[in-house]
Amino acid sequence: MNDCLPGDSVERTQRRFHLGLATLNRVRLTPCLPEDEDPGGLDLSPLLADEARFLREARARVAPAAALAPEDGAAFVAWFERLECTGPGQGDALFSWLAREAPREAMCWFLEQEVAGEAGFEDLTALVQVRMPTRPKLELARNYWDEMGHGREPGMHGPMLAHLVHALELAPQPEGTVWQSLALANTMAGLALHRHLAFHAIGALGVIELTAPGRAAMVAAGLKRLGVRADDRHYFDLHAVLDIRHSAAWNAEIIGPLVTEDPRRAAAIAEGALMRLECGAACFRRYREHFGLN
Repeated sequence: MNDCLPGDSVERTQRRFHLGLATLNRVRLTPCLPEDEDPGGLDLSPLLADEARFLREARARVAPAAALAPEDGAAFVAWFERLECTGPGQGDALFSWLAREAPREAMCWFLEQEVAGEAGFEDLTALVQVRMPTRPKLELARNYWDEMGHGREPGMHGPMLAHLVHALELAPQPEGTVWQSLALANTMAGLALHRHLAFHAIGALGVIELTAPGRAAMVAAGLKRLGVRADDRHYFDLHAVLDIRHSAAWNAEIIGPLVTEDPRRAAAIAEGALMRLECGAACFRRYREHFGLN
């Protein structure tokens, strides 16, 4: 969008656009009473139209690459798993820098951006599983149960991340977040909230499980190097290990069976995965620019 505008104008336009979508998603996803439903006079119709256009354009950008994905279930899973090495943003130098060199101030800024752009994996999984076929639905339920700490608050992943935010005295706010991080969260929410994009959401969530462990391990290493206590950095230590198992089960129990049952889903799942990876790569480039690492 707005590629013909000068750099500063693009920055301002994209920032305003994604702050608007972030407001839309906050209104749509926050529980309220009927008398509190009015979103402060905000007209949601233009935002909904903007979101639809944004998601269509994001799909169009990755469609040629996604169309190359095989439609056989086993072959598609092999293609999908290769994204860990070949996908956009993989092996980005940002993370080795965070692990080995980044000062505390830089690590805190990075974490604020990531937390402000966090869409809530457990909530997205809950949205996506609605009326899915039984075998994928069961694995989505197992994944959700892990995210929810098997019913125990100390094991819930969301509060683990909130614990780190509190320990480091971070103050993540959408208004202080780069638009690329907001775009990532808006993409994930948009895919999960629209049933015609449910299989795209499966691909986007699955590729998070596939590619996150290596990055989580490097962030955990950086936090340890900076003297952050093990209890405080547990969120990243856990995801460096747990998501490897999650990814294997996701691919075997969700993605493979879905494509085998209907090969047309391959393109949708591939598009969702590539959309999520492109968003992540854009974030990493913007973070490196902020740190002067380009």
